[in-house]
Amino acid sequence: MRLFFREQLALILFYFLQLVVITGIYWLDGYRHLSISLYAAFLSTCLLIGYLFFRYITNRSFYQRMEKQLTSMEDFTSNVQQSPLAEGLQQLLKSQFRHYKTDLHNYKYKLEGHIQFINQWVHQMKTPLSVIHLIVQDEDDSRFIAIGDELDRLKKGLDMVLYTARLDTFERDFYVETLNLQTVARSVTSSQKRIFIRKRVFPVLEIDGGLQVASDEKWLSFAMTQLMTNALRYTVEENRKIYFHGYKCGINTVLEIRDEGVGIPQSDLPRVFDPYFTGENGRNFQESTGMGLHLTKQICEKLGHRIEIESTINQGTTVRIIF
Repeated sequence: MRLFFREQLALILFYFLQLVVITGIYWLDGYRHLSISLYAAFLSTCLLIGYLFFRYITNRSFYQRMEKQLTSMEDFTSNVQQSPLAEGLQQLLKSQFRHYKTDLHNYKYKLEGHIQFINQWVHQMKTPLSVIHLIVQDEDDSRFIAIGDELDRLKKGLDMVLYTARLDTFERDFYVETLNLQTVARSVTSSQKRIFIRKRVFPVLEIDGGLQVASDEKWLSFAMTQLMTNALRYTVEENRKIYFHGYKCGINTVLEIRDEGVGIPQSDLPRVFDPYFTGENGRNFQESTGMGLHLTKQICEKLGHRIEIESTINQGTTVRIIF
């Protein structure tokens, strides 16, 4: 109703303006036929009201549609009471909606093709990396050890690309099951033993063997690996430890990963989960990409877990995954 009156406001104002002009003309004429003038104004007003009532009834469903918010894009194309104005706008919206769906389909097709290419490329790259790793792992030469370290970095980079590409299609590629938290943590630390040895940092597992969580093992292992890699990267002193502590907190199960590294400045903590944010530490450690914690948070949210972080400069950082 309000939209209708807003649209007809100019007509109503114009009508009363011309009524004032006509009344002024009669006034200049001396009001010799005042009763006839008033009767003519009354009839004119009745005709205006009748016209406005007819216009509103004819386009009532159209105005009601315009005042309501759309719940979906298909609301554009639903049938309404037809009038020339409503029909013209309906045809315009249908035409725009067809173009929108066509463009959306094209972009979706291109994106799916791009993701498929990324997945194939990552899998193709993993094969030569595995072969090179087998060649150099039995060699004691320091050059081969350095090559092995670089291969680990390449593998982590490829995994990050792969999981980033799969994140948009997460619903197609996850399987929730009951997992033993100690077993998952031990598997993750064992897969990164080369970095622990090279950095001379030691993992400490403080997780009860009977502690279980409901999650997806592959995605959870990747998230834990990202957190552990960050802990190793920012632990610069040797003979330090990274603690994996699991415990119950009410109805929740909590996994804490705590390091004894350089810590994160308090000014950076609110933004550590933002994509590509490296902060003050990122300027001192060139390997920082700003994507590890962002991906970890995205994965935890999709799995239904919560993630928290706290840190103290020169004392370390603690990250909690709350199941």
